[in-house]
Amino acid sequence: MNIIYFKNFFLFILFFLKINVFCQEKTQIQKNKTLNKNIHTVLLHLEGDPLSYPIIKLNSLDKLQLSFDDFNDEYQEYYYSIYHCNSDWTLSDLMQSEYIDGFFENKISDYEYSFNTSISYTNYNLIFPEQILKPKLSGNYIISVFTNNNPEEVVFQKRFKILDEKISINAKVKRSTLINERLFSHEIDFNIDYGNLYIPNPYSDIKIILKQNNREDNDITNLKPLFVKQNQLIYDYEEGNTFEAGNEFRYFDTKSIRYHSEKIKEIEFDSNEINVELFTDVSKTFDEFISLGDINGNFIINKQEAWNSEIEADYVNVYFSLLENRRPANGDIYIIGRFSDWDLNDKYKLNWNEKTRKYECKILLKQGFYNYLYVLKENNNNKTNSSYIEGSHYQVNNDYYIYVYFKDIGNNYEQLIGYLKTSSNLF
Repeated sequence: MNIIYFKNFFLFILFFLKINVFCQEKTQIQKNKTLNKNIHTVLLHLEGDPLSYPIIKLNSLDKLQLSFDDFNDEYQEYYYSIYHCNSDWTLSDLMQSEYIDGFFENKISDYEYSFNTSISYTNYNLIFPEQILKPKLSGNYIISVFTNNNPEEVVFQKRFKILDEKISINAKVKRSTLINERLFSHEIDFNIDYGNLYIPNPYSDIKIILKQNNREDNDITNLKPLFVKQNQLIYDYEEGNTFEAGNEFRYFDTKSIRYHSEKIKEIEFDSNEINVELFTDVSKTFDEFISLGDINGNFIINKQEAWNSEIEADYVNVYFSLLENRRPANGDIYIIGRFSDWDLNDKYKLNWNEKTRKYECKILLKQGFYNYLYVLKENNNNKTNSSYIEGSHYQVNNDYYIYVYFKDIGNNYEQLIGYLKTSSNLF
């Protein structure tokens, strides 16, 4: 009797723990992340367009290109699968058979070994969707790459989007309407024309995501229509739809390590390492605006002397330093850009050097041209403040992205039904 009781009790506890783990996985935010220290420079973009962001139309001929470098000396077998997510990047309740046409997993078979580089690596490439594995529904997705044909042995994952365009968006970027923000903020006003699409309750059925330069750290997600007219949703706020405009991105160029480009102070070759020291950056908080060309936080892999930069570009240790007399007591300073997936983790955190009286950081990066910013992350929340170091000016030219999601009453997932990229050009 007691044995049966304890056996049943044990099975109940085991079942409860499995349910708890499953629920935690469902509510966990699926981020761009790399879990294997040998994996570097994970890129995902439109095929042939490395500066683009990974969004394609449903059932179109558009393709995405995934590539990454593996520092392992030998070829590794990598497989991938895709997972559907909600607009907030939690996993949706759909089964894979509901959103995948074909096999659930497939092998990545295209690879090349690096050539004439100080650090040996293997470059892997994947063009997808493939005929044997493609999405059937629109929305947010992650592509998960794993080893040993085991989906639980994940080495990295990356976000992408599938668009099923059902509405049109008209938008205008302007200086903030609010008097106290006009000198440093942008306001994004827009209308959605949904034609004959039936939307029972626009206030709950429609979800809007606004992004500045496709950053992940300062997006706006809580907008509701200000007015609902016939077949049209109006988002013409004076506040709630504004971003600090920020400043032009900083940059550095390591396409060639044979000479010192504009931002490079020193290049050193140490056994199998290449070290690049940048000139010390200074705070722009109180500087006047100066217009400089940038690529809005993006980056591109390139080696000037190479035929094929994917396998000939080298890896270099890039040394950043920031002269900032203010010592923030309530936060830490990070370097961000698309190269960091706009993520704030210890890899991109600057540390105070008492000897040099500077904030410093070393990051291993593949040769190319990079944009970056310094941001302050407050300790008591997840908010970032770029104006603390960079300043903010309404004249800055940013890209703004509008994503429109719709949860139809007959479906249990959020469709991506609208997308628009627009820019500020105010001077």
